[in-house]
Amino acid sequence: MNGYAKYFQPEVLSRIAHLELRARHVVEGFVSGMHKSPYKGFSVEFAQHRPYVPGDDIRHIDWRVYAKADRFFIKEYEEETNMRVHLLLDCSASMKYPEHDAGGRMTKWTYAATIAASLAHLLVLQQDAVGLTLFDTDIRRQLPPSTNRASLTDLAATIEAAAPTDRTDVARVFPQLASRIPRRGMVVILSDLLTNIDSIIQGLQRFRFGRHDVLVLHVLDQDELEFPFADRTLFEGMENIDQQILTDPQSLRQSYLDALNAFLGRLRRACLDLRVDYSLLSTAQGIDVALSTFLATRIHQRRTTA
Repeated sequence: MNGYAKYFQPEVLSRIAHLELRARHVVEGFVSGMHKSPYKGFSVEFAQHRPYVPGDDIRHIDWRVYAKADRFFIKEYEEETNMRVHLLLDCSASMKYPEHDAGGRMTKWTYAATIAASLAHLLVLQQDAVGLTLFDTDIRRQLPPSTNRASLTDLAATIEAAAPTDRTDVARVFPQLASRIPRRGMVVILSDLLTNIDSIIQGLQRFRFGRHDVLVLHVLDQDELEFPFADRTLFEGMENIDQQILTDPQSLRQSYLDALNAFLGRLRRACLDLRVDYSLLSTAQGIDVALSTFLATRIHQRRTTA
């Protein structure tokens, strides 16, 4: 499939079309997140007090305030509105793997981009606003959240025009992005996260400090997860082209897997502590299977914590 249409794969969209993406905190749904409306109600999160007037539901009286002020005050809450979802797509050079493979496998970039486009398609159909940010060492391109279906074409065309290059620098990029997303929303990170673990955790903390609902879709190639190399192999740095190592991979395999598992374990623990939803995705998985599994797990977690 040529052009940007390849990121909207009909077979993927048809298989995940049944998924309910538009959900709320403490209610059923596959993803949750919201931004706030200026209208006041009694449904979501505390906004302010106002004096009680006859006819108000006494269940919303703040009795602690009454004990101090000897007057009745009602607690008002901000109402939910449609979600504002920010897709953060890593376009660094390591996402091009497997760059030299001729077997028709998806690169991490194509895999993550297709997931991003699929999520955008479903969310916009539900009238939720979706924006896109491409990043590596800097913010390369940013499309603001939009509910317009025409924005899907712009989103896919932006992805198609991008060429993964340079390094990943989340220590620089994530704080910039956190400051550019002033309204509470959902942040979906699609990346191989092959960078410093402390910088990743600090970046996630910045997003959570802004009270965003954060999802991490950690995309790795099966080679990176299993290290299946057997023959003497030349390993080339994708983000550092001067880095080359010719070695016997079997002698490195266990040490590599130990380091990878330690990295993944620390990342998972950090996400759990920060209440960030994390999913490790292998490019060997069908995209529809990967999304369905992740979203089904998310709804189960939301139900058990509601």
